[in-house]
Amino acid sequence: MSVTPRPPLLRVLAEKRAAWLTIPAIAVLAGLVLLGQSVVTSPATAEAPQAEAAAAAAPPAAPSAPASGDFSPQQRQSIEKIVKDYLIANPEIFLEVQTALESKLEQQQAERLKAAIAENARDIYRDPAADVAGNPEGDITVVEFFDYNCGYCKRGLHDVVKLIESDPKVRVVFKELPILSKGSEEASRVAIAAGKQGKYWDMHKAMLEAKGVMNEANALQIATKLGLDMDKLKKDMASPEVQKEIEKSEALAKKMGVNGTPHFLVGNRAIPGAPEDLYEQLAKHVGELRKEGCAYC
Repeated sequence: MSVTPRPPLLRVLAEKRAAWLTIPAIAVLAGLVLLGQSVVTSPATAEAPQAEAAAAAAPPAAPSAPASGDFSPQQRQSIEKIVKDYLIANPEIFLEVQTALESKLEQQQAERLKAAIAENARDIYRDPAADVAGNPEGDITVVEFFDYNCGYCKRGLHDVVKLIESDPKVRVVFKELPILSKGSEEASRVAIAAGKQGKYWDMHKAMLEAKGVMNEANALQIATKLGLDMDKLKKDMASPEVQKEIEKSEALAKKMGVNGTPHFLVGNRAIPGAPEDLYEQLAKHVGELRKEGCAYC
């Protein structure tokens, strides 16, 4: 597939590192200018030794840095040269600032995600209308937001199947997030409608395994091969219940800040995309939560 999901913010920044290095550069510049303000001698304090003596005899005053407007053009030029020379001599500071910024952003995102999961736990993990694979009564639930035309979702299917087949106690919940095309939404309608005949998992696997663009026509061909009642399927596809399920998943994804597919949730942990070690990461999170306990998954 040439269509790929919209990447998270940190992935975009990482791929355009040269462009966004100006952010830490500006931050460093501002910090050094403030430092310069505190060490550059103002004209008023350099006029005469008598002024120093008088200041020493006077009661101590609260320290304050000179305002930027107090600097002469020569002083400003000196500060700018100090900053420029420092940055040229120590270019590695950009990477240090970038690393610190990435770490801070990731931490903030993780905290926001934990809060959002706790607030929406029932809709995420225990929605009675959700389509499920694996053990319906499983002790740990994995949630996947996906799109049937997402190349990464297709790649990740093997790992999801492996998890289900290797762990008889795991439960997987699917959240339709058809963000890539009209055909994606059509395919989601077919899948949800197939679920009303007990064939959701079969349809889900077949559509992600199929080559080419997935849309209503191709999805219906797959449904026919799987032996579904086509009259009932088409009727259910047009029902308000199917539309509601898609809207619920989209609204939930927005609350969670999920803007790309696939996106996996396990307890209060997230795996964006389909990394090469997806199965290992999923199994690790499931195993850890099984030992630690999970209040809502």
